Amino acid sequence: MNPSPRPATRGLRRRHVVALGLAVVVLIAAAAVAVNAFDSRAHLRGLARRIELLVDPPPDVAIAAAVLVTPEPGDEDDPLDADPVDPDASGQPLVQPSLAPGATPAATTDATAAPQRVKVDVNLLKAPERWFISETDKEWCAVAGTQIVLALHGKADLTERFQNKLAGRIGEWESRRDSLNGGWGPAAMVKALNAYGVGGYEVRAYQTRASALKDAARAISKYHAPVLLLAWRGAHTWVMTGYRADADPLVFRNAKVSGAYILDPWYPRNSSIWGQSDPPGTYQDASEMRRNYLPWRRPEGNYPDRDGLFIAVVPTETLNR
Repeated sequence: MNPSPRPATRGLRRRHVVALGLAVVVLIAAAAVAVNAFDSRAHLRGLARRIELLVDPPPDVAIAAAVLVTPEPGDEDDPLDADPVDPDASGQPLVQPSLAPGATPAATTDATAAPQRVKVDVNLLKAPERWFISETDKEWCAVAGTQIVLALHGKADLTERFQNKLAGRIGEWESRRDSLNGGWGPAAMVKALNAYGVGGYEVRAYQTRASALKDAARAISKYHAPVLLLAWRGAHTWVMTGYRADADPLVFRNAKVSGAYILDPWYPRNSSIWGQSDPPGTYQDASEMRRNYLPWRRPEGNYPDRDGLFIAVVPTETLNR
């Protein structure tokens, strides 16, 4: 995950050693800078970061492993790439149909009637722009995403002041097992949510995008709570507040989720790799999900319970607001 600034208490301990290391790096890099300034500066920043991590590594704190979700029938193939499902292949009903927040089940006179397979369009937010804040630092997507989830649960305000405060507390939650670079990873998000009274979230891993999106959709409909998606191979955080599917995923096991409503903390920035970010509440269709929501793969090293899997931070209970 994108790292946040190092905690002040740890910064005091490493300041002099890091300064010495940086001085050495600057002397070594001086000639290279004259040849290729842009590439050398980028290399120098990366080298300085490696020295910092060597001198003052993130703590090796135990974290809960990502929960591996077993794919259901139909999840083996990504529905975003597959042919539309046969509308007669209704599968087995689950618990109850998805409802909008505050809605109640419709009365029926026939308890034995089979559920109808119809398309669903679910979004927790009617005015998504009211529940959005951009990351104030370009490396704070996890901070802003966590802040948005807290705000949706009534536990935070959407101000830069709160975001700065939240970012500054990372020393309480970081672990190298969660982020080899230090700072924020998905486990830190769960701990931050817990610290502010939003319990029940857990890090989950999925073998397919189909499985991840369907599980996220079910959680949104069942608990009326948002999901955090680890996009860009784990380098970025999206807040998922709704979805579209060919059937209700709480009723049909083989429902196919085709896309998601997203709050993207990167907005309104543009990425040279990922392109222009979208306004709050944009529906990310099949092609956009294929392009952005990709299996975890981080350049800094291995994460045994995440590598090659789709990662999400998912609610498991309804919070009393």
